[in-house]
Amino acid sequence: MTAPIHILVVDDIAQNLVAAEAVLARPGIVILKASSGAQALELLLTHEVALALIDVQMPQMDGFELAELIRGSERTRSIPLIFLTAASREPSYSFRGYEAGAVDFLYKPIDVKALQSKVAVLVQLFQQKRELSAQLDELKHALHLNELFTAVLGHDLRTPLSVVMNGAMLLPMMSEHPKVIVTAQRIESSAKRMARMVDQLLDLARIRSGTMELRSSTHDYLALARAIVEECETAGQAAHVELSSVGELHGQCDAGLLSQVISNLLCNALTHGEAGTPVQLVVDGRDADSIELRIANRGVIPAAVLPTLFEPFRQAGEKRRMGQGLGLGLYTVNMFVKAHGGTVELSSTAAHGTLATVRIPRQCQVRVQAEMAT
Repeated sequence: MTAPIHILVVDDIAQNLVAAEAVLARPGIVILKASSGAQALELLLTHEVALALIDVQMPQMDGFELAELIRGSERTRSIPLIFLTAASREPSYSFRGYEAGAVDFLYKPIDVKALQSKVAVLVQLFQQKRELSAQLDELKHALHLNELFTAVLGHDLRTPLSVVMNGAMLLPMMSEHPKVIVTAQRIESSAKRMARMVDQLLDLARIRSGTMELRSSTHDYLALARAIVEECETAGQAAHVELSSVGELHGQCDAGLLSQVISNLLCNALTHGEAGTPVQLVVDGRDADSIELRIANRGVIPAAVLPTLFEPFRQAGEKRRMGQGLGLGLYTVNMFVKAHGGTVELSSTAAHGTLATVRIPRQCQVRVQAEMAT
């Protein structure tokens, strides 16, 4: 059942409280009556209120003072306040009321139709706010379940995937038939590609849930880059990578995450670069405060695609249809670099090709995970 909506009426005259209840009460509406400011504050401690009707002229604590106390509390400051008064309509009087937080003034004797109309509007707004809040909670819960499912799925896929990869490696040892060897190579290649997808799913789950930890220590950036190039050599791509360095290349980083950054950017450059042209990987340590990685190739990224490259699942349509990835590579690159307190930029022109520039502070600090997920 829908929770009732509460309206607070504050007036030191009992007859006025009874009259307000008679005018405003209807199914789903509960009228909370207070004969003083102190009693009104007590009711606000235990009830969520859609709006408050406050008599200005009350002993001990007048309506303006009560309004200031309501506005001073984080829990109640957003409650709409309507002042009821028999005083004159002087501008200075109204100004003080609006300054205290009033959304409207009603002068006695009260126009019942006007009061009912104004209250109905504020009640409707409160209902909409409550419904939006409930929908937001449901969406957050659904997102949490989705992230949990992704993490569990990625983790559980590792075991059968490792069996497939081990089987593919054993097949050539069991038979020298050319077709068997070719099939085993295809299985192993597909399994490795699937392993990369699983890793991306796990990275995405860690990023979105805020559980990814940065294990920072001092490393040689050139050594990390050379190890990635050697991996490409194993895959038959290193002949297209030209690695160079300059300056002091030792700095703090999470070696695992930074290696993924280099690997993703390098694989993108090798995949989308012009055939027959090398990819340039430069590790630049000339700056005293940061280390820069530059990966350049002769491919061109359409200008319309550049603004969304670092968003998840924004992979080019043709590549997605071919099943070559999940479209999370550049997204995880951006998140991992942010985790180090660094920046990543991409530029692409027909004249100069595509350039990815990563800057990492030498003394990187762990960023708040909530900031990363935004």
